[in-house]
Amino acid sequence: MDYPWVQRSIGVAAAEYLRLVWKTCECGIDPADIYTRVRPDLPAIVAMWHGQHFMMPFFKRKEHLVKVLISRHRDGEINAVAASRLGVEPIRGSGTSGRDFLRKGGVAGFKQMLEALGRGYNVALTADIPKISRVAGRGIVQLARASGRPIYPVAVATSRYIELKSWDRSVLNLPFGRFAIAVGEPIRVAAAAGDAALEEARRLVEARLNATTERAYAIAEGRAKDFVWGRRRVGSTQVA
Repeated sequence: MDYPWVQRSIGVAAAEYLRLVWKTCECGIDPADIYTRVRPDLPAIVAMWHGQHFMMPFFKRKEHLVKVLISRHRDGEINAVAASRLGVEPIRGSGTSGRDFLRKGGVAGFKQMLEALGRGYNVALTADIPKISRVAGRGIVQLARASGRPIYPVAVATSRYIELKSWDRSVLNLPFGRFAIAVGEPIRVAAAAGDAALEEARRLVEARLNATTERAYAIAEGRAKDFVWGRRRVGSTQVA
């Protein structure tokens, strides 16, 4: 049985907890000039991995319009409430490519993402297919082909976290540490891309998102010796 008030309460609490993590961490972004660098490419598609996405709303700046694809299951309702409270509009649907694509709202979700990009919204979605961690599906590259918009691989990491024993290795980020956002080079998919080109783009999304995730953790954990830490607020505040 569903209890919407319970889901909403949990979603609100989750959003405020994430805000606490954000406000108590020393924050940095790589590259430091990414907001200037990506401006000509907006609106863009933001790719992220399942389980690593909870702090992603803080990548958004005040002037950005952003929507995120969130599944229709009960946990998805909690995520939708949290995302809305953090200034990101949810699109309800699924990235699955199996037989339940229609039932889970895959087609409707794809159309809504395409429409949102056409209206100037940046669209964020997990690149991996549910239950298959860190393997990019074709949905995100098909969206890039249909929209003509680039895919930017983005990863967030904190120095203090708990990794859960779930299929996607979900991370519970903890406060009072370091928070890093890493952004990789964009992937562009031509409108005329066939199966071979789509597969090449899919593999590139996977490789660059893995590399970006490793970079974010290296920065947060102090292993990236080329990254200079300072109080670099990102998202809704100017980057130093």
